[in-house]
Amino acid sequence: MPTAGGLYYEEHGSGPPLILSSGMGGSANYWRPNIAALAEHFRVIGYDHRGTGRSDRTVTPRVESIGDDILVLMDSLGVERASIVGHAIGGMGALWLALHEPERIDRLVVVNGWGQLDPHTYRCFNTRLSLLRNVGVREYVHAQPIFLYPPTWDSDHFGDLDDEEDVLVADFPVEMIDNRIVATGQFDVDHITADLLAPTLFLASDDDVLVPPTCSAWLTDRFPGARLKAMNWGGHACNVTDPDTFNRIVLDFLRS
Repeated sequence: MPTAGGLYYEEHGSGPPLILSSGMGGSANYWRPNIAALAEHFRVIGYDHRGTGRSDRTVTPRVESIGDDILVLMDSLGVERASIVGHAIGGMGALWLALHEPERIDRLVVVNGWGQLDPHTYRCFNTRLSLLRNVGVREYVHAQPIFLYPPTWDSDHFGDLDDEEDVLVADFPVEMIDNRIVATGQFDVDHITADLLAPTLFLASDDDVLVPPTCSAWLTDRFPGARLKAMNWGGHACNVTDPDTFNRIVLDFLRS
């Protein structure tokens, strides 16, 4: 099992390096619907965030730590510059890295991200944290599709999600998820004075029930030169629910 700096990673395809950084759960498996399309054009590097899955289970309580670990991964693999696609909190860590180590980033895609936590998202995260702390892991995992997927997709994949639930519960990183939810409320890019030099796309889902698309619009206004693109359907996990549209948008940007 390949590891770099304590981080499990996997590689697909060849070409310019492209790192995929997933959201709250931190698993490289999150990107399975996208890897084949992206690997036709890039050396795709997926990894499990520290504290999750097959990586070192050390808890990293700060969103900025995700950016630090992307740099650890790049240095360990001898990657001088890379493009990054990051989802939600994984995108926030990548954004932090792009602001502090701009010479290491070719292009950046942040999917359903934020620069400061929206009050609605704060309410959702508090609800999820309460489930985790007061009710239990299974209930947290059982509720997760409500926040990630459109209702119709959830209904159509109900059986698959139930099967996946048992797997997620069996290896659930309770302490890491608890710390990450708390850390989301402490992350705020508005006080950062650095410019965002890498070409950047903020990609939002209009029907995301967890992170309002206005958060991506705010980021685009905050960083002149960044682009904004919306998917009208797909929910928070739009790369999973509508991979064809997602892959096309991301590849068009990365290859432009």
